Amino acid sequence: MKKVLLWILGIIAVICIAIAAVWGGEISSLATVSEVEGNKYLYKMEYKAGYDLDDLISKDIDSNARLLEYVIGRIGKGLPIKIGSSQVADESGEMATINCTSFQAAKSDGEGYWYGRNYDYFKNPTLVTVSHPRKGYASIAVSDMSHFGYSLDKLPLKFLSRLNCLASVYAPVDGINEKGLCTSIMALPKQAACQESGKHKVGTTIIMRLWLDKCATVNEALELLAGLDVRHDAAVGSGYHYMVADANGYCAVVEFDKEDGWKTMIVRKPEDADYMLVTNHLLSPKYFTTEPDPAVGNPHSRSWWRYETASEYLSSHGGALTFEQAQECLSQVHWKDLVWENGTVEDTQYSNVYDQSAITLALRNWNDYDKTVRFSL
Repeated sequence: MKKVLLWILGIIAVICIAIAAVWGGEISSLATVSEVEGNKYLYKMEYKAGYDLDDLISKDIDSNARLLEYVIGRIGKGLPIKIGSSQVADESGEMATINCTSFQAAKSDGEGYWYGRNYDYFKNPTLVTVSHPRKGYASIAVSDMSHFGYSLDKLPLKFLSRLNCLASVYAPVDGINEKGLCTSIMALPKQAACQESGKHKVGTTIIMRLWLDKCATVNEALELLAGLDVRHDAAVGSGYHYMVADANGYCAVVEFDKEDGWKTMIVRKPEDADYMLVTNHLLSPKYFTTEPDPAVGNPHSRSWWRYETASEYLSSHGGALTFEQAQECLSQVHWKDLVWENGTVEDTQYSNVYDQSAITLALRNWNDYDKTVRFSL
């Protein structure tokens, strides 16, 4: 009997060792998923599993569905795992788009820069992922958890229910890396870029993960971008533009020319400017307008009003802000109870201020402007 018991324990030990060898990084990552200060709609995770962005690039993945297949393959290693996403257009091909505000502004009370960002969307849970890749820079990135299957009714409360969180490393919507490089994404309705120059293809959020892992400066980010074709998932019903800014104060907005083969258009912060701002309409001179125009942006989300309001606030402070003023700038253009035609209601899911020299994130969730949660590497 004793021999049988020892034999069974030995088999169990071998199985545990095998599981640890195959899924050790994933299991360690899932063990770190937790609520942040008792907020059941705000989570954090330290990503400890391996991932290979060079392999991902080689696969030419240019849609959310294919990205999820790739992620499932990496996580499941052959097991039949399912990960869903809510990022799909409705029957008419339309989708209420992410309506956001981002800016870089100088610090008024010290050297360095703030990077501010409102993520305006529906009330979904939020995940902050800290990663230390073996090949790349460490980073703090924020994800909308609905992108990989979560909702207010489906939360990572138990160990197995956290599995989808592992997809977050591939789906940042803003973040900062250890060199102080920040990036974020803003929606542009009906302007899904489909670059086709023969280079390797990357999808909507992968370009931001590449910037966070591989780039220390804006120039490096733009050089990396030039070697790839960016393709937004047409099934989502929206296109995007991006802001990228570094710790030296350089900042640029990346856009795509819908009338000329989706060629990349770069709008840089003027050298004599202390701040740069972007909302949900094109800034490139070819398309820029001070009047709301659905052909170049999202009037329903009051993109032009948010741009003018935040710009006036930044200008009134000479483009240099304290931390509290950076938060206040975002407060002035946040959303609460924006009702869409289909009856759904949009809010500012979270409001972030990144410190590009201290490499920290100060986050306020769901319009709770009395509580700031801080994250660092």
